[in-house]
Amino acid sequence: MLTLYGLNTPNVYKVTIGLEEMGLAYNLQTVDVRSGKQFSPAIVAMNPNAKIPILHDDDADITISESNAILLYLAENTNLFFPTDALERAKGLELLFFQAASVGPLFGQRAHFSFHSGEGDNDYALSRYTKEGDRLYGVIDEYLSRSGDWFLKDYSIVDMAMYGWMHTAIHMGFGTAKYPYLNAWCERMSIRPAVIKGICTPDVLPTFLAPKSVNANG
Repeated sequence: MLTLYGLNTPNVYKVTIGLEEMGLAYNLQTVDVRSGKQFSPAIVAMNPNAKIPILHDDDADITISESNAILLYLAENTNLFFPTDALERAKGLELLFFQAASVGPLFGQRAHFSFHSGEGDNDYALSRYTKEGDRLYGVIDEYLSRSGDWFLKDYSIVDMAMYGWMHTAIHMGFGTAKYPYLNAWCERMSIRPAVIKGICTPDVLPTFLAPKSVNANG
């Protein structure tokens, strides 16, 4: 049996989408990161970085953290949603690393300074992460303009990894209308039954007000 520790966060959505797409049975154990439960000894014992998601596979007796590593583990165990062709696999790994190193962290900082930074002089940070978020939308749009309907030749865990963050970003008000390939891809993703179930499994996202706008001098 698979046990997933998580909440309704972008990185957890990646994994719930993957589990649903692969048709895998799993238990979901809620970890309320908003109240600091990720720092409990039981969670830190599984992931010293005290972050979700965490997946425990009883059959293999292995615990894995880092969402893209979890997706890759599941894909390789099921032989689903990740290419075996060497060149296509290399491209898939490139995109998974790009998502983990750039899209997730920068989108996260954009959300923080737009919604959670409180009062004070945050113009520089807000400007930086807003502009970088827009730049990354352009990069993702360019990737999709070269590949077709999906990031690789076929639908894959790369799409799942990207959508975890894109779904949340759009929900927060960071729209994609100016990016035609990205916008069309988001629409394709949003109607997949397993994606719909995956983004609802850890409970729906809270309601966000409009993100802060960048000061004219920012």
